[in-house]
Amino acid sequence: MSPVPARLDLARDLLDRAQQVRSYRAGHTRGLLTADAISRGQHHEYVTVRVLQRILADHGWPGPGLVGTDAAEAAWWIALHADHLPDFQSAALRLVRAAAEKGEATLRQWAHLHDRCAIRSGMAQSYGTQYQLGPAGIEPLPVRDPARLDTRRAQVGLRPAATALQHLRHRYARDPQGAGLHDERAKDDTHADLGRTAA
Repeated sequence: MSPVPARLDLARDLLDRAQQVRSYRAGHTRGLLTADAISRGQHHEYVTVRVLQRILADHGWPGPGLVGTDAAEAAWWIALHADHLPDFQSAALRLVRAAAEKGEATLRQWAHLHDRCAIRSGMAQSYGTQYQLGPAGIEPLPVRDPARLDTRRAQVGLRPAATALQHLRHRYARDPQGAGLHDERAKDDTHADLGRTAA
């Protein structure tokens, strides 16, 4: 049984906010939202990141000890998708790394965020977690030193790149509009935001 988080209030807030952003993204991807709903969703997403930024300033990285496992994963998901605030995302990357060293985050989470920051900065990713939807379907974004990719992936708890890509392509074939919006709290490395994709 998991211990009760120290801050249930923060846990509930993170979980609620992440779920609202996921719902907004699902509706937006499927083209189901009005212009007004899109504007509200974008505002909520921005506010959600600012709330997480305040939590980080007050408590450091909100790991399982502070907010529980699910809310810690929600915090990571929010940071992972904060591409519109690159300075915040880079600061979160440093905090996730420090938290991973204390067991309050995972190296898998750090690797995803590391790759996301690299791609956002115009560099090749290290762990092959970011994908795009290209003419031939889902494809990984550029990776540095591809010959050693699976070695690096294993070091952070990710399965081989070919296996992850096969799983992601299979999921996308089943649900092209929803593949990027599966439960991104999953413990594997096959989540994606197609267009610019996290997997």
